[in-house]
Amino acid sequence: MDTAVATVVRATGASGALLYVLTPGREALWLSHVSGVPREVAAPWSRVAMGDPMPVADAVREERLVWVNGQVEMARRYPRPAVVLPYDFALAAVPVASDSGVRGGLVLLWPSGHPPQLSRVEHDALRAGSRRLGHLIEQAARRGEPVVSPGRPHVLPPEPGRTPTAEEAWAGTALLDRLPGGYVALNLNGRITLVTPAAAELVDAEPERLLGSLPWEALPWMDVPHVEDRYRAALISHTPQTFRVLRPPGTWLSFELYPDSSGISVRIDRAADGREPDPVSETAHGPGPGPGPGRATVLYHLMHLATTLTEAVGVQDVVDQTAQQLLPALGAQGMVLMTSEDGRLRILGHRGYSTELLGRFDGTPLSRDIPGAAVLATGEAGFFPSFRQMVAAYPEMTHEDGMAAWAVLPLIASGRPIGSVLLSYDRPRAFPPSERAVLTSLAGLVGQALDRARLYDSKDRLAHRLQSALLPHGLPTVPGLRVVARYLPAARGLGIGGDFYDLIRLDENTVAAAIGDVQGHNVDAAALMGQVRTAVHAHATVGAPPDHVLGGTNRLLTDLDPGLFTSCLYAHLDLGRGRACLATAGHPPPLMRHCDGRTELLSIPPGLLLGIDPTARYPSLECALPPGCVLVFYTDGLVEAPGVDPDDATAALAGLVEHSDPDDLEAMADTLVRHAPAPGDDIALLLLSPTPGGG
Repeated sequence: MDTAVATVVRATGASGALLYVLTPGREALWLSHVSGVPREVAAPWSRVAMGDPMPVADAVREERLVWVNGQVEMARRYPRPAVVLPYDFALAAVPVASDSGVRGGLVLLWPSGHPPQLSRVEHDALRAGSRRLGHLIEQAARRGEPVVSPGRPHVLPPEPGRTPTAEEAWAGTALLDRLPGGYVALNLNGRITLVTPAAAELVDAEPERLLGSLPWEALPWMDVPHVEDRYRAALISHTPQTFRVLRPPGTWLSFELYPDSSGISVRIDRAADGREPDPVSETAHGPGPGPGPGRATVLYHLMHLATTLTEAVGVQDVVDQTAQQLLPALGAQGMVLMTSEDGRLRILGHRGYSTELLGRFDGTPLSRDIPGAAVLATGEAGFFPSFRQMVAAYPEMTHEDGMAAWAVLPLIASGRPIGSVLLSYDRPRAFPPSERAVLTSLAGLVGQALDRARLYDSKDRLAHRLQSALLPHGLPTVPGLRVVARYLPAARGLGIGGDFYDLIRLDENTVAAAIGDVQGHNVDAAALMGQVRTAVHAHATVGAPPDHVLGGTNRLLTDLDPGLFTSCLYAHLDLGRGRACLATAGHPPPLMRHCDGRTELLSIPPGLLLGIDPTARYPSLECALPPGCVLVFYTDGLVEAPGVDPDDATAALAGLVEHSDPDDLEAMADTLVRHAPAPGDDIALLLLSPTPGGG
C-alpha cells in the first residue's frame, strides 16, 4: 500500500496524498495513509462522514473526480476546510474502486501555481493509481487484514534523496558556515533536524536543545500564531514564506522559509528594530503551564470547531461538536454545558463526568452558590486555578469531581447569557490572559451555535407535532385482520413531510387500506397530506372501488392546484371472500408474502401521480388474499438511497420480508425499518395479514 501511494504521488507530481478507506457500514471514510502532510495537519480530517461537505466525501458519494484549483475556489465550494487551511494549493479527490465497487477515496495536493486543469498525464496517473489502490484494499479485505487503524493513519516517510559523500557533506557544512546568517532544517513535522552554530547563536540556545524539537516549543518567544501559520503555509502551498519575531528582550530576527517535499530550509538573520509595517511583535504564552499544544495549534483546532459549529443542527450536535473539538484542543478533561429553564438549571450535555453526579444539579433552582448558575445571572466568566480559589468564590461548593482547575464561561447570544459551559482540568492551571481570551472567544462561538440549535429544535418539535396530528392516532380493530403500522420522520434538518397511511373499516367483511407520499418537506406538504387523507376517506366510505377512489381524489387535487404532486396506493380488502383489489397513483407497488414464504412484487397497472391530469385513469389489480399472507405497503423512504438501484433495494426488502416471521408482524416491521437507509426521507409502513376464520 505504501508503494502504491508513493507511486501515484510521484507519477502525478503531487506534493501530498491522503488515502481514505470506507467503513464497513459505508457511512464514513477513515484516513489510512498520509504522504507529504504532517499527521497533525491531517488529524481534523481523520474521519470524514459521507455527508460531510468535503471534497473526498463528494468524490466517493458521487463516484467522480473533484478538482479544486486554488484557495478562492476552495473557499467558494468547501468553506469548512478553507477556513482551517487558508492557504493556496490545488486538490484532486477521486473514488478508490475495485471491480466489486468503491472502496475508499484518494486526495492529492499540488503546490500553489498549478495550472487551471489537470494534465492528461496527471489524470491518467491518478486514475491508474486509484484503481491499483482499490484492488489492494479489496485483497486486504479478503485476507481479513485491517487496512486502517481508526485515528492512527500511517505516515509515509519522504522520498529518500541522494546520499552525499563524506567530502560533499564536509563541503556542505563549510558552505553553510561561510554564508551570512544562520540555517536550520525542519522535517515535515516541523522538528529541527539540523542547526548551524550561527543559527543557535542568533536564537540564543544550545544546538543540542534545539535538535529534535519544534521551534515554538523549544523557544517560548516563538510560540505566536504567526510563526506556526507561516510554517503551515510553506508546507501546504510549497511557496517561500517570511516573518519577523522579537527575541526578548529587544532583538528582532527575520526568518525565511524554503519548502520542498522533504521539509523546510530556514534562513535566520538579524532584522530591523520592528518599526517597519506589520512586525510580528506578540510574545505569546502557551495555553497553560508546562508542556502542551502551542497557542497556534490551539487556535488551529478552535478554527476547526468554529466551522463545524456553523453546520451543527440541534442542541445535541452542539454538545457533541464542542466536546469532540474543544477538550483535545485545550487539554481539558471535563465539560458541562448548561442553560436555564423556568428558573431552574438544566444540564444539556457533559463529558468526563458521571450522570449520577450531574443529576443532582439538573433541575435545581438557579442559585448564585452554583458556578454555572451564577455565570448565567452575571454573564461574567470565572477562572479557578485551584479548588481553594473555587471555594473562596463559592463557599457552599464541595470537591466532588476530583478535578484541580476550572473555567466557567458564559454563552452569550444577542448580547445576553443563554447558558454556560464549565471546563475542568485534572491539574492546576494558571489561566494566563492569552488563554482567558481564547476561552472567552470560544464561549461566544458556542453560545451563538447553541442559540441557533435551540431555535431549530423548537421548530422541529412544532413541525413534527403538526405532522403527527394529521396522521391516524390509532388504527381500527378489524376482526380477521392483523395490522401493524410504522412512521419515521425524515432525518433532522429536512423539516416535515407528507407521508401518510390509513385503514378504514367499511363493513363487517371489508376494509380499505391506503398509503401515500406528498411531494416536499414543509408545512404545505403536511397540509396537503391532510387533504388527501380526507378525500380518500370520503370516497372510500361510500363504497367506491379503488379506481374511483383515486380518480375522485385526483380530480379534487387538480381543482385545488396546490403545486405539489402525490403518490398513493389504495386497496379494497374483502376478508370474507379472501380477495384484494388494488390501484396505484405512481406509488411503489406493494409486496405480497404468500403463505409458503415466497414474496413477490405485485404488478399493479401504473397510474399517474395525483394532481397532474384530471382525466387520468387508475386501472386496478385483483388478487387472492388468503389467511396467513402478508401485504406490505411502504413509502419510498424505506428503500431509496443515493447510488442504490431501486430494483435492487426493493429486492432486498422482499428478502427481509421473506425471512421474517409472518406470525409476528411487530418484529417484521421493526426489521424492515431497522434495515432502511439512513432516513433522508420520511418512512411510512403498513403491514396487513388476514387471519384464519376472518370475515
